[in-house]
Amino acid sequence: MARINLEKIKHSYSSAAEGVQEYALKEINAVWKDGGSYALLGPSGCGKTTLLNIISGLLAPSEGKILFDDKDVTHMSTSDRNIAQVFQFPVVYDTMTVFDNLAFPLRNRGFSEAEILPRVNEIAKMLELEDSLKKRAARLTADGKQKISLGRGLVRKDVSAIMFDEPLTVIDPHLKWKLRSKLKELHQRLGITMIYVTHDQTEALTFAEQVVVMHDGLVVQTGTPVELFEHPKHTFVGHFIGSPGMNILPAENVNGEIGFAGNSIKIASVKAPKNIEGKLEIGVRPEFIRFDNDNDPNSIPVEITKVSDLGRFRIVEVKHEKQLIKLISPEQDIIPSESPRIIFDADKTRLYADSWVVN
Repeated sequence: MARINLEKIKHSYSSAAEGVQEYALKEINAVWKDGGSYALLGPSGCGKTTLLNIISGLLAPSEGKILFDDKDVTHMSTSDRNIAQVFQFPVVYDTMTVFDNLAFPLRNRGFSEAEILPRVNEIAKMLELEDSLKKRAARLTADGKQKISLGRGLVRKDVSAIMFDEPLTVIDPHLKWKLRSKLKELHQRLGITMIYVTHDQTEALTFAEQVVVMHDGLVVQTGTPVELFEHPKHTFVGHFIGSPGMNILPAENVNGEIGFAGNSIKIASVKAPKNIEGKLEIGVRPEFIRFDNDNDPNSIPVEITKVSDLGRFRIVEVKHEKQLIKLISPEQDIIPSESPRIIFDADKTRLYADSWVVN
């Protein structure tokens, strides 16, 4: 296991000789603690897999360096880094038994059969594969094969970290939650540093202690699921995390007062100075907007355009002028039928300048 330190990591797939370099990864600095569980979360093309491959040694960064426990491993091979990697599609030897698949990394490193047997049996029990050890891997389902891929990483006690590159892509939806729960259980049991790449926020938020949100080659925020939900530092985090995501609305600064479409907006954490510059926006999650039943002078008149009933709550889409706003209304609340007005929770409303939160 290792503490992983990324120092000024950048990567471009084009060379400087080809002209202006386009960076797939812009400058990234991070320290990930020994034994932590991390998820790299973001849409396709944001740089998640590139960063994972740089950490594992499959790719050398254009700039910067990687340290494992203060040891520079930037130019070391994957095998010298003691990294295990689980890919999107299960990588198994179909003609070998499950036991031989799990034993393969240990046999490659010269372990004796007396050492291999108890370790393989231990890992097989953890992964609920003990009844399949004598079966050929070809006879297993996709989730069973992915368990073998995971087991080959776990069977070695000397791994610095295990990397997961969207490992549940080919798994049936009803089995995903089981494997996700198993991964979390194994991390808590073994304390191995785990880094999990995904575009699925549910996978990231349920697996990781710390979620690393990536956008356009940058890490825009690292935090716990609660921190990302309640205190998004970037509009992308607010919009990407949550279902539905945060409402991002155009704002203006009028003599130190924040306004939205001619309405004054209270933001408890910000007293907007007159010199705030850049593109201003306010962000408020649907959970923190309610219909006004008290004739609050700061409420905003809206038109209700759609109501989606999800049982315990309803997602209500409203429109103010041309701006669409989503709010979540508990099932017991009454949705007004005439002259609806909404109000934002001031303590939960954020101000952003050029996409970054203003504190």
